[in-house]
Amino acid sequence: MLVTQTETSSEVQTLALGSAFGRLLEPGDVVVLQGDLGAGKTVFARGVAVGLGCDPAEVQSPTFTIVREYAGLRFPMYHLDIYRLEDPIVQLEEIGFEAYFDPHDAVSLIEWGDKAGGLIPASRFDVSIEASPKGRTITIFARGTLKERAAAMGARLASLFQENLAERADGP
Repeated sequence: MLVTQTETSSEVQTLALGSAFGRLLEPGDVVVLQGDLGAGKTVFARGVAVGLGCDPAEVQSPTFTIVREYAGLRFPMYHLDIYRLEDPIVQLEEIGFEAYFDPHDAVSLIEWGDKAGGLIPASRFDVSIEASPKGRTITIFARGTLKERAAAMGARLASLFQENLAERADGP
């Protein structure tokens, strides 16, 4: 079910949308980030970190480390990138993927999650980031049991996004 589709024209707007989304996430949520190389997945993840109370300056692409863990004021964030895994199923089993794909006390963001096939939970949020004439089109879908939250999230997300943009405009 569609949560939102938003156009962003700058990194600041992508961060603001990610932050708004992060404020609505709950422990146990899994978010799959999809988009071409350089589309803005890590920028969006940095925004989610802000919404969870993590230090956004610490958030880097986990491409070469597979997973990074960030402490948050609300709860932790696990950030995975499985792009470079040659045999994702086997390599994810080696790192104990269950803790990251079923995070009881944290939120997991998984870049290139489509490579994990059936290991990805059915109940999740899919975030697609695509280049557009204005910058980026960011589409968020709720899958599985999370569909129940989608309608309420969509309205709240738009409001929080505007609040975040206003705060950034008023800030130093």
